[in-house]
Amino acid sequence: MRERLIGAVTATDEVGAIRPRRLRRLAGLRRLVRETRLSVDQLLYPMFVVPGEGVETEIGSLPGQMQRSVDRMGAAAREVAAAGIQGVLLFGQAAVKSPEGDEASSADGAVQRAIGEIKETSPELVVFTDVCLCAYTDHGHCGVLDGQSIDNDASVERIAEVAISHAQAGADVVAPSDMMDGRVGAIRSMLDAEGFSETAIMAYAAKYASAFYGPFREASGSAPAFGDRRGYQMDPGNAREALWEVGLDLEEGADIVMVKPALTYLDVVARVRAEYDAPLAAYLVSGEYAAIKAGAARGWLDERAAALEALTAVARAGADIIITYWAPEAAGWLDEGPTH
Repeated sequence: MRERLIGAVTATDEVGAIRPRRLRRLAGLRRLVRETRLSVDQLLYPMFVVPGEGVETEIGSLPGQMQRSVDRMGAAAREVAAAGIQGVLLFGQAAVKSPEGDEASSADGAVQRAIGEIKETSPELVVFTDVCLCAYTDHGHCGVLDGQSIDNDASVERIAEVAISHAQAGADVVAPSDMMDGRVGAIRSMLDAEGFSETAIMAYAAKYASAFYGPFREASGSAPAFGDRRGYQMDPGNAREALWEVGLDLEEGADIVMVKPALTYLDVVARVRAEYDAPLAAYLVSGEYAAIKAGAARGWLDERAAALEALTAVARAGADIIITYWAPEAAGWLDEGPTH
């Protein structure tokens, strides 16, 4: 005969009291039974490379993050590798913007040259590159315009050309973030045709038209000159559509799929994880990072505890790879042990 009082301090049973708290009493016990274990091996670090020389400037809306010219990327990459982080995700900018983002696919572009610099100084790092046009076009949109609308097919052609230029420069993984239909298949076909069948694709498969990208747009100089990106990025109210998008990208040849943002779309991360076995990345984006940073700066949050809790939440939802601006700091924090 069982007796239960919901919310009572004790519970009785014919066998004995059932008390989950027993395994929470000691830090060592908590660590032994922890279900989700965050590791430095899961972290991918975004880095911003810009034209010029001798540039290493902190980004105002992303405290602790830097814009660096190519000549400063090698030293920064060595520090990332020394922290035990497996890879970096490069974002670039144009010296001169143009309607079709010509510089995005230039062999002399900042990203293309940065790939070589990183491979020379830290060959063990896996180099991922963001493949998009928004930081290179004079209108700030992610594709080629037809009037004030995005021409999907013309954009796909340009995006594939950018991906090829990154592969030629030595990128290990290209990551199209534009959300144009069919671009993963076009990139895979062109990579294979040009002899880069070993170059992997990480698709921004479910990228939402989020309010949390503001600091990134300052860092990359990629704010649209008119309108917004809701015509090609996903509507925040849609989760089933994310499963459709992920499935399409996998059918077209994506090796890794991504949900972006991470924290505000943990339910989507979990649903993608439940539906597909492919490697899954989630991007803890600039606004999510900046919000915790701002709270910590005002003494409202413990940054280390809040950041590790946020990263653990993303891992718990099912992400294999977590793209985060906290990667170098988190690597050190994880060496120190949990916050509680």
